[in-house]
Amino acid sequence: MDIVIEVHNLHKYFGGNEVLKGIDFQIRRGEVVCVIGASGSGKSTFLRCVNLLEHPTSGDILFKGSSIFAGNFNINRYRAKVGMVFQQFNLFNNMTALQNCVTGQVRVLKKKRPDAENLAINYLDKVGMAQYINARPRQLSGGQKQRVAIARALCMEPDALLFDEPTSSLDPEMVGEVLKVMQDLAGTGLTMIVVTHEMGFAKEVSDRVVFMADGVIAEEGSPGVIFTNPKNPKTKQFLSRVL
Repeated sequence: MDIVIEVHNLHKYFGGNEVLKGIDFQIRRGEVVCVIGASGSGKSTFLRCVNLLEHPTSGDILFKGSSIFAGNFNINRYRAKVGMVFQQFNLFNNMTALQNCVTGQVRVLKKKRPDAENLAINYLDKVGMAQYINARPRQLSGGQKQRVAIARALCMEPDALLFDEPTSSLDPEMVGEVLKVMQDLAGTGLTMIVVTHEMGFAKEVSDRVVFMADGVIAEEGSPGVIFTNPKNPKTKQFLSRVL
């Protein structure tokens, strides 16, 4: 299996506060990695650094073997290929679901509009939103918005998809519909890094679970090991609180 993203000794300061304290991480093609940990442990900052929404203070990130900080590296292309699904959906409110899914393809990937629309309709159908292609975000529930956001990310045909607590803004009854879409995606072999509080999802769907605490990866392993026999006292303490 080939490595899609590698992170080496990643540090991130906000002022004098060191939020990431030397993260080493890699994900292979087709792998689903869930990142868990208490609020403030650095999970979202780590994800935002991987996507360069935050610029790391030091360290390196490699995409398919090339440093994303190299002078000749195409950052916009990278962001298209390493998609992001946010807590707050980040849809364009003045656009329909279809337009939300088409815009990036036309602008960034330079696709012809008919081709972009066909792909968008296909992915909106896959996430169960085919009948809402002409709806604007204000007409949709939170779960529906998040499914449009996932379809939009898929339309860029990414090599990896990053999910930053994608269900944390949703009402409880909508969480299941989004997790179901993500579970189906995991089954297609999509490479996924998921920051999540949904322990059932992490247990069932991930190939590997990463537990973060105080800005470091405190422990990682298979869901079976992490959830039933964690070694680190901090992992044990966290899981005893949330499970």
